[in-house]
Amino acid sequence: MSVSDDTRYLKGGPVAQRIIASVREQAEAAAADGFPPKLVSITVGDVAAVGVYVRNQRAKAELAGIDFEERNFPADLTAAELEAAIHGMNADPRVTGIIIQRPVPAHIPIKALQAAIHPLKDVEGMHPASIGNIVYNELDLAPCTAAASVELLKETGLDLKGLEVVIVGHSEIVGKPIAFLLMSEGATVTVCHHMTRSVAAHARRADALFVAVGKPRLIKADMVKPGAAVIDIGINAEIGPDGKSRIVGDVDTESVRQVASWITPVPGGVGPITVAILLRNTMVALNRQRARYQSTYATEIAAE
Repeated sequence: MSVSDDTRYLKGGPVAQRIIASVREQAEAAAADGFPPKLVSITVGDVAAVGVYVRNQRAKAELAGIDFEERNFPADLTAAELEAAIHGMNADPRVTGIIIQRPVPAHIPIKALQAAIHPLKDVEGMHPASIGNIVYNELDLAPCTAAASVELLKETGLDLKGLEVVIVGHSEIVGKPIAFLLMSEGATVTVCHHMTRSVAAHARRADALFVAVGKPRLIKADMVKPGAAVIDIGINAEIGPDGKSRIVGDVDTESVRQVASWITPVPGGVGPITVAILLRNTMVALNRQRARYQSTYATEIAAE
């Protein structure tokens, strides 16, 4: 049975289309008010794989009515020079959000770049302040992949209150934010990592299982509770028996879909929604910037 025919597959495309349509309405209204949204993409060096992501982001941004600008910097640029360029974008009122395309050259620390982006323009949700806000249930500017994964779980219609959730993987931009996003919804969350003694034992009791570790086909059918929802966030290149490379997830999809009630395909699951969340975050950022501008303007008028 194909992905298109199997109702167990949680496909990201339809969800992404709904989000983009909503974003377009907001973007058109904001532009009519004199606040056109604009995304700036930063690429450092000539990385062929990045071009695919940038073209996809541009295409989806155009569908959503958001201006998209690419800024390409040479690979030998210093971290200080790039941070200075980011600070210039922070100060530019025409720029709504800033995206840093990965990978960047080894001599440039990615965390320093994420911290250089002003929190009001952090549409990827990766600034330390954005991550910290999630702990305090300020959830509208979460890391895109984490938010996209939770969005797919909501598509199942499961009641998240008290839901037993297990997350395999505890990265700062996927696993940990997913945990906080779901706890805010009332779910009971367990996070597994490389020191967890028995990942299988934890995974088997999950009503919803999230997997983001970068290990192809790690999760097998005997590790999944019958009827569970399985959100596969992994993207791995695998050489098949025919010698051709293909993209697979962290879940052994063919076996797991025989026991799960819902499972995300790879590709075609979390990925399309991630870009849509990036655009939704852009409108969140724009609204915050407008509120800041209007508050500052009102204060200045009152002081005159």
